[in-house]
Amino acid sequence: MDYRKCAQDIFAQLGGRENLVSVAHCAARLRLVTVDNSKIDKAALEEVDGVKGVFESNGQVQIIIGTGTVNKVYDEFLDITGMTAATKDEVKNAAAARMPLWKQILKTPGDVFVPILPAIVASGLMMGLVEAIPKFIPAFGETDWLSFLDLVANTAFAMLPILVAVSSARVFGGNIFLGTVIGMMMVHPALVNAWTVGNYAPGEIPVWHLFFFNVQQVGYQGHVIPVILAVLLMSTVEKWLHKHVPEMIDLFVTPLCTVVITAFVTFTIIGPIFSAFESIVLKGAEALVSVGFGIGAAVMGAIYPITVVMGLHHMCNVIEAGMISSSGVNFWMPIASAANFAQFGACLAVALKVKNEKTKSVAVPSSLSASLGITEPAIFGINFRFMKPFVCGMIGGACGSLFAAGPWAHGTNAAGEVVKFGAPVYGVTGIPAIPAVNNLPFYLIELCIAAGVAFVLTWIIWKEEEPAKKAAPVAEKVEVPTNPVIKCEAGTVLAPVAGKVIPYDQIPDPTFASGALGTGVGVWPEAGVVVAPCDGEISSVAETQHAIGITGAGDMELLIHIGVDTVAMDGDGFQALVKEGDQVKAGQPLVKFDRDKIAKANHPDVVVVLLTNADDYSDVKYGANI
Repeated sequence: MDYRKCAQDIFAQLGGRENLVSVAHCAARLRLVTVDNSKIDKAALEEVDGVKGVFESNGQVQIIIGTGTVNKVYDEFLDITGMTAATKDEVKNAAAARMPLWKQILKTPGDVFVPILPAIVASGLMMGLVEAIPKFIPAFGETDWLSFLDLVANTAFAMLPILVAVSSARVFGGNIFLGTVIGMMMVHPALVNAWTVGNYAPGEIPVWHLFFFNVQQVGYQGHVIPVILAVLLMSTVEKWLHKHVPEMIDLFVTPLCTVVITAFVTFTIIGPIFSAFESIVLKGAEALVSVGFGIGAAVMGAIYPITVVMGLHHMCNVIEAGMISSSGVNFWMPIASAANFAQFGACLAVALKVKNEKTKSVAVPSSLSASLGITEPAIFGINFRFMKPFVCGMIGGACGSLFAAGPWAHGTNAAGEVVKFGAPVYGVTGIPAIPAVNNLPFYLIELCIAAGVAFVLTWIIWKEEEPAKKAAPVAEKVEVPTNPVIKCEAGTVLAPVAGKVIPYDQIPDPTFASGALGTGVGVWPEAGVVVAPCDGEISSVAETQHAIGITGAGDMELLIHIGVDTVAMDGDGFQALVKEGDQVKAGQPLVKFDRDKIAKANHPDVVVVLLTNADDYSDVKYGANI
């Protein structure tokens, strides 16, 4: 790959340097934040050699390039644009700042739960193995190993509020150690464990009498929303105190007041109110999945990919974590898994059917990624781009979810209680979730239904479109002036642009008007292209491309300067068509410039052409004097 050409071609489709805010890269993608995404030519971006897909997510424009090459394209991109490197967090923050408030609020749960995902996935898979191994090796259930592994598996869920508190403190900009204290406080062993409250008779649970509040001394095991809000309050109080407490006592006063205030408000207001609210949300989610003999689950399986497109799918993490904490089973997981595996089926159909090699090179690895639960490449690179495969994937997800939510997929435990089909884990779907599910045969059937329906529908409905033939570019018609504006014994200099000619002393700039830079004229332009005023060699091109030097016949040294004080525009609106050392002919285009941008920047757009070494000649005429 020609990394520089790839970077240049990408930059050419982004709406100019002024449309770029920030850029970073991850393992396989360029991540851009722009002023206006509508200025980006996404269709042209997708055709750039080296680009495997383009999509928008959480306010970012993400360009898929590939592992091992994206960093090299990124370096060339920085060199071409003059931008400075940014971290992924800086790009995320820049993108988040441009989101509407409602989307920022909905994005927060994802920011909290994604970092703790590895711990949840590891624990969930371990719980699945701990439950499965004794079924195949009964003797293993009598060993200390089972008890030990059960402890390892359950720790993340037993102490989930602490993990959520630490992650929330990082998201909200609070001290993570104070956040940890808040999380530990909410599951303190001195409190009644929330999972054992049902074993207490009325009046047995101890109560704190704090002012006019009567607070039951119950922990918040199994809750996440109260923890997130508690740490949000803690971070807000801490930041306010840092600003208002004198520095000499800040180290002592701020942490103390932050913890005490947060603890009081958490146990008296936030905890009681939002733990009840969270319980309502969980019951609502359970009812939604079960309504209409699984129709509710089918609807959610269909629209889940839409939440991925909108970047809102991490909102489900709150529900899933609550399900695991309250019942030990995430029965939302089969819905997400069906939706994701259906997108795999649709993308695979495109990969096998498409003839375009570039599309196939994107579809094959994207489908494999989707089978492992990472659907963004498949959705944004293929399915959503062609739309019909995306819709077929939604239908497949609905069919798989409908099967998974039916009573036939549920089982019973040793006590004869109904156990819903699911897994003690969230954030993992598709093939990697196989060790965690509590009903493997039904899970495999669900995946086959979801992917199979999506694959067949896509194969039947989607047809590859013939690439539109691009019309040959029409050369821009440039009016070549023939009127001389400077004349001396060395030769004649023509106007560099059509328009009204004025002598140099009328140019609206004291330096030009004084003649200190040479003798010549100004031209109020009628078009945005400067042409060579004579045959010669390009002696210089300004870095900002608004000025050009030419050496003409008889060693004439000419300066063409577009606009007054336009150096302040830093090249925005100017495109040099030649480089230093080029030989040019009279009338050859040298620079394109945007007159509207110059006007918006409040600069006169007069084009100045000066004979800078006029003193070397005895009889120099210019303008009307010729």
